[in-house]
Amino acid sequence: IWHHYVEILDAKTKDKLCFLDKVRPPPRVCVHPQWYPARQSIRLDPKGKSLKDEDVLQQLPVGTTATFYFRDLGAQISWVTVFLTEYTGPLIIYLLFYFRVPFIYAPKYDFTTSKHWVVHLACMCHSFHYVKRLLETLFVHRFSHGTMPLRNIFKNCTYYWGFAAWMAYYINHPLYTPPMYGEQQVTIALMIFLFCQIGNFSIHIALRNLRPPGSKTRKIPYPTKNPFTWVFLLVSCPNYTYELGSWLGFTMMTQCLPVAFFTFVGFVQMTVWAKGKHRSYLKEFRDYPTLRSPILPFIL
Repeated sequence: IWHHYVEILDAKTKDKLCFLDKVRPPPRVCVHPQWYPARQSIRLDPKGKSLKDEDVLQQLPVGTTATFYFRDLGAQISWVTVFLTEYTGPLIIYLLFYFRVPFIYAPKYDFTTSKHWVVHLACMCHSFHYVKRLLETLFVHRFSHGTMPLRNIFKNCTYYWGFAAWMAYYINHPLYTPPMYGEQQVTIALMIFLFCQIGNFSIHIALRNLRPPGSKTRKIPYPTKNPFTWVFLLVSCPNYTYELGSWLGFTMMTQCLPVAFFTFVGFVQMTVWAKGKHRSYLKEFRDYPTLRSPILPFIL
């Protein structure tokens, strides 16, 4: 029987944490039993990537004596909890401004409503967007990683909650003025928003169907019979493409500078994510379609 000798060192100090003698497959190591597994990272190189749960010792590029490095990832929190928290905030915060609760605007405007119909439409679109995100988190998304660092929830919530308050303050302000081109501009913007929301949902369903329940299997996403998924022919991450389109429509609908800034910042962040996922696809799949761009067809 083939045995392995496994040495585990601290990634920072290089101190020896433990030594396993005559390891037989399939070993499952917990370096610090007082910490839950999701908090512990085992890697081949101190600055390398964490090994996956499904990695097998016999298939790793190590000899009979293997050296691994341990790193504490810090307190972890589930992706579902993070998503529910960061999406519930904007939904509630926006409605507080929409209903003009006390201490936001002048007292004479407490619990009054706007005379502009676009303000009410914007509230419905914003609420629809985040309700959709919450429902997708609960019933659609399948996460390849179960947790993320706890500190991320504060960063994410600051981003989503802060921008929601900034946008809502101006859109629902008593002195807010409707878009320059009136009803025609709002109608076109609404069509763009709804089209992209349906497209985004369609992509999420297509991605969900690629991964069986409880699996971390990765496959190349291809267009399905749903026309909204045909953009997969040209883009690696069309969910981000549709998300960008939704916020461009919302920007056009409200003609509000904070919304435009939120759309721009979101576009920059989604571009970073899309490029990373695009590189990952190219690295993992040799037959990955070369015509695809990360987020914008033929551009970016």
